[in-house]
Amino acid sequence: MNLNSAVHEKGKISIAELIEKIKANPRFSEAGAIAIFMGVVRGKTKTGEKVEKLEIEAYEEKANEVLRSISEDLKKHEGIVDVQIHHFLGEFKVGEDLVYVLVAGSHRQNIFPVLIEAVERYKKEAPIFKKEYVMGKNGKIRGYWVSESGRT
Repeated sequence: MNLNSAVHEKGKISIAELIEKIKANPRFSEAGAIAIFMGVVRGKTKTGEKVEKLEIEAYEEKANEVLRSISEDLKKHEGIVDVQIHHFLGEFKVGEDLVYVLVAGSHRQNIFPVLIEAVERYKKEAPIFKKEYVMGKNGKIRGYWVSESGRT
C-alpha cells in the first residue's frame, strides 16, 4: 500500500495507518507534536442548499506529483519532520472523510502554519475536482462541478 502523499480510492487508507507511518519516520524522535486536518463532506453549500452527495475525481498522476511536491517543499520548513497529504476519490455522503493532512514537527508553533499552508496549497494546486449534488428548491437533485474559485 502506498502511504506517500497521494490521491487514493475512498476507504483504502485510515488515519491510524497514516499516524503510524509518521511515527515510523526515522526523524520522528525530533517531533513533539502531530497536527491533523480532516476534511469531511459538509451538508450545506455556501448558499444554504442541502448537499446530497459529492463525487471527487482527479488527474491522478499529476495530483500525486503535486501532493508529493507540496509535502516535500513544506518539510523544508524549520522544525518540520514530516508532511502527508492524502485525498480520497469516489462518491461521498455527508459527513464522510475526504482528505487527511498530517504535519509532524518539533513544536506546535512550527506545525500549525505548515498545516494551514498544506491545506491551502493542495486546494489551489492539485488537479482534484469536486462535483456537488444538491437538492434544489423544486425538490429535484442537480449536480454541478465546483470551480476552483468556489472550492471550500
